[in-house]
Amino acid sequence: MLQLRKDPVVDRWVIIASERARRLKMVKQPQKNQVGVCPFCYGNEDKTPREIVAYRPANTAQNTPGWWVRVVPNKFPALQIEGDIDKTGEGIYDMMNGIGAHEVIIETPLHDDRVETIDEKQLGEVLWMYKERSLDLKRDERFRYILIFKNRGVIAGASLVHPHSQLIATPVVPKRVVEEMRGARSYFQLKERCVFCDIVREEISYGGRTVIVSDRFVAFVPFAPRFPFEVWLMPRKHRSCFVQITREEVNDVARVLRETLLRLSKALAEPPFNYMLHTSPCRESDNEYYHWHIEITPRLVEVSGFEWGTGFYVNPTAPEDAAAYLRGVTLP
Repeated sequence: MLQLRKDPVVDRWVIIASERARRLKMVKQPQKNQVGVCPFCYGNEDKTPREIVAYRPANTAQNTPGWWVRVVPNKFPALQIEGDIDKTGEGIYDMMNGIGAHEVIIETPLHDDRVETIDEKQLGEVLWMYKERSLDLKRDERFRYILIFKNRGVIAGASLVHPHSQLIATPVVPKRVVEEMRGARSYFQLKERCVFCDIVREEISYGGRTVIVSDRFVAFVPFAPRFPFEVWLMPRKHRSCFVQITREEVNDVARVLRETLLRLSKALAEPPFNYMLHTSPCRESDNEYYHWHIEITPRLVEVSGFEWGTGFYVNPTAPEDAAAYLRGVTLP
């Protein structure tokens, strides 16, 4: 059974998910003549769990071809949708059932597509699906947070190469988000300004760490990045929750995200990477001090014992150098 257990020292929840040890690994791209290998490919709809929702023509049935973005339950979920949370204690230890949602967003029917090269309209549809799935799951009173993320490459945790991202709804707010919100709240109480809005203004004004600046969004290498070529993407206007995004904003963020990933791909020879969408918790959808954003972290260096033991990160690339290198990439 899936379970969450809390570390009483640092208030960190851990998911115990033994079933995921059995999940499929398909790390090599299938050859053109291999049929039916990838469950996410067009025509293989019967090889996934039954779809939750898909963008498809009205005259096509669920779990059949015709879709252009498709959402299915993860076959080996980190958390399960059925059941009650049932918080319990065992001496000093707190635990609860592993209740949540774990979904896969299949970003394109085509196996060889990549998020940095697909049509901007298609990527906009993927991002709009993020919004719609978030809005739907926020209605479930058991869930406190919804994290959307993408793993690309084996080192980054991907088990299938077909372009996809994932969504996990959790019954607690993750520690990393709690820390971000605590810091943002303290900054707002001191200065009566959103720290993320101040960061956006500072980065655009300075310019040395920006990668892309559009009318509505900015992509930049943060001042104190944990990893080389880490890039954050943020709305220029204050938005605490991703579900507040409009169609016009989706089109713009799709262009900026696509170009950012394309620059990283060209500059670093298609590195493995993760991106994570941080947004306000489900019960705090609109506030003055937090700001949704996407964090992109290429997996170029290994985290060593020093990092694990101290929480310090050693980054061999100055953010100003990384940003300049990415801005200088020649795009097709």
